[in-house]
Amino acid sequence: MMKFYQSEKKEKLTLSQAIVKFLQSQYSEYDGKEQRFIQGIWGIFGHGNVSGLSQALVEYGRNLPYHQPTNEQSMVHASTGFARTMRRKATMACTTSIGPGATNMITGAATATICRIPVLLLPSDYYASRYQGDVLQDIDHLSSADMSVTDTFRVVSRFYDRITRPEQILASLPEAMRIMTSPSETGAATISLPQDIQAYAYEYPTKFFEKRVWRIERQIPSLDRIKEVIAMLKVANKPYIIAGGGVHYSEAWEELCAFAEEFKIPVGETHAGRGAIRNGSELLMGGTGHLGTPAAARMAEEADLILCVGTRLHDFVTGSNSAFQNPDVKFISINVNSRDAFKLGAIPVMADAKLALRALIKAARENGISANTDWADKANYERLAWEKVKNEKVFVQGDRKKMSQGQLIGIINSEMKKGDTLVAAAGTIPSDLTKLFDVKGEKIVHIEFGNSCMGYDIPAAIGVRLAGTDKEVLVLMGDGNYQMHPMELVTAMQERTKITIILNVNYGYQSIHGHQKNLVGHSLGNEFKVRDASSGLLDKGQFIEIDYVKNAQSVGIRAWLTSTEQQFRGALEAARKETGTCMIVVPTEKYNSPPGSGVWWDVVGSEVTQDPRTADLVKQRELGRHKQKFYY
Repeated sequence: MMKFYQSEKKEKLTLSQAIVKFLQSQYSEYDGKEQRFIQGIWGIFGHGNVSGLSQALVEYGRNLPYHQPTNEQSMVHASTGFARTMRRKATMACTTSIGPGATNMITGAATATICRIPVLLLPSDYYASRYQGDVLQDIDHLSSADMSVTDTFRVVSRFYDRITRPEQILASLPEAMRIMTSPSETGAATISLPQDIQAYAYEYPTKFFEKRVWRIERQIPSLDRIKEVIAMLKVANKPYIIAGGGVHYSEAWEELCAFAEEFKIPVGETHAGRGAIRNGSELLMGGTGHLGTPAAARMAEEADLILCVGTRLHDFVTGSNSAFQNPDVKFISINVNSRDAFKLGAIPVMADAKLALRALIKAARENGISANTDWADKANYERLAWEKVKNEKVFVQGDRKKMSQGQLIGIINSEMKKGDTLVAAAGTIPSDLTKLFDVKGEKIVHIEFGNSCMGYDIPAAIGVRLAGTDKEVLVLMGDGNYQMHPMELVTAMQERTKITIILNVNYGYQSIHGHQKNLVGHSLGNEFKVRDASSGLLDKGQFIEIDYVKNAQSVGIRAWLTSTEQQFRGALEAARKETGTCMIVVPTEKYNSPPGSGVWWDVVGSEVTQDPRTADLVKQRELGRHKQKFYY
C-alpha cells in the first residue's frame, strides 16, 4: 500500500471518520462572505452505514448536525430546499444504507441535478472485499461483478464515485466539493461507500482536514460578447427578457430591474425565476411559456430579440420551441453553463448574471440604446388586461359552490408578508402560481418544476426553515401530492421547523387528469375513487372521503377545515400565530382552472385509434405543431 513521506503529519482514522472531519472543514466564499458549506447531514441508518458513518458522526460530528427524515427521498428534497434558500452557497449531505435505502434517493438526486442544486449523497454499497459472497439488498448482476444498485446514481449525478480503498477519498471528496461549488457544474454529487470500507482505517495526512475555502467566483463577461449584444439591441424593435433561476443565484435582482426599466424591455419569468423582478413593474409579464400568462405569451410571440438570463430553457418555457413566432427572432443567453448558453442558437454570454447585466447597462448607455416606448406600452396594456381577468374572474368565487385554486392563490397573495416563502411543486399548482402569484412586497415563491417532483414540497419547506428564515414558510399542495410524503410532518415536528401546509383537496391528480381528458378524451386512474362494484372500474365509483384534519392531528399538528374565504383567511391568521407546524384543509372545485397562456406544448397523441373522441382531440392538438420551429 502506498505511504506518504514520513515527515508528513498523519492521523489514523476510519474512512467514515475522515469524511466527517473533512466535511466540517469545508467552507464557501461568495462576495467576501464565508460560511460552512456542508451545514448538516440527513440519514436513515441500516446495516450498510450504522457501524460506519453512524459511528463517525457520534465520535467526530460535533459541527455536523444530524437530521432524521422518514424517507430517503425526502431528505434529499430537504437538502435541496435548504441549498436553494441558501442560493447554492451551502448545502447538506445525506447518508443511507445499501439497497432500497440508497435507491430511494434517486428521485431526489434527479431533482437536485435537473434544478442545478448542490447536494452531497453518501449511499452505502456492497462489501468491497467480496469475502461475504452476494449480500442482502444488492443486485446479482449477470455480466458485471462490480455493478451494484448505486450505479443508478451515475445518470442523475453531476459527479459519481465508488470508494473501494480508504485513501481514495483524498481525491474524491475535493472533486465533489469542486463540482458542488461550481455555478456552472453544480448538482448532486454522489460518493458510494462500500459498507466494509466505511469502517477500515488509513493514515490520512492531517492537512486534508485543515480548513479549506472554496471561492464561488463571478464569471466576468467577454467585452466582445457585450459588443455583439449591444449591436443586436441597436436594431431590435421588440426585445423581451426571460429571467430564470440564475437571477436569484447571482442575486441580480436590482440589475435586472434597472436594465428592464431603463430600456423599457418587458420581462417574463420562468418557474425558477419567479420573483426575479422583486417589487413589481409595469414591464413584468409574470410567468412565461406554456404555463405562463397570456400577456407574456403575446409579448414572446411577437418579440424579435429574446434575452435569456440564467435559464436552461426547457420545453415549458419555450412552448416546445413554438413560443417565439417573429420570423426574424434572435436569441442572446447570459449563463454560466455553456450548454445552456448556446441553446436556441443564442449568442452566448458566458458570465455571471449580475456582472453581465451591469456591463450591458453601461454599454447600452454609452452606445445610445433607446427604448421603444410603443413596445413598452403594449406590454403594459397586455399586463393590465391580464390583471383585469385575474381580479374579476379568477380571484372571485362567483356562483361556484366551492373556492377555486386560483381564488386560494389570490387570498394567499394578500395575506403573505415581506420575507414569507411559499413552496410548491408538481401538478396544477406550479402552473397557477406561475400565472397568478404576486411577487410584490418581497414575498418569495419557491416552485420546483424542473423535475415536477411530487412529494418535494413538505421536506423542501423543512429545508427552507432550516436555512434560518424567521418568516412564515407556507406549502401549497394538492391532496395527490400530499399523499406522497405526508409523514415528513413528523420530521417537521421533530426539528421544530414550523411550516404551514395549505392542502387543496380536489380528489386526485387533477393536473394530469385534465391533460388526459384533453388528449385521450376519457378518465382513467387520476381520481381517488372506490372501485365501482357493478362495472369493476375505478373511475365509475364514488369519491373517497378522507379526513385530512384528523390525519394532521394524529401526528400532533394544529389543523383547520375551511370552506369559505373568510374561514380560510382566519385560518391563515391563526396559523401565523402558532409556533408549530399547521395544516389548513380547503376542499376546492375539481375542474376549475385559470385561463391558459395560449402557448402550445408538444405532447404526441395516439397516432392510430378507433376511438373518434380521441382521434378528434389528437387532430386538434396537432394543429399547433405548425408553430414549432428549429432555432439555430
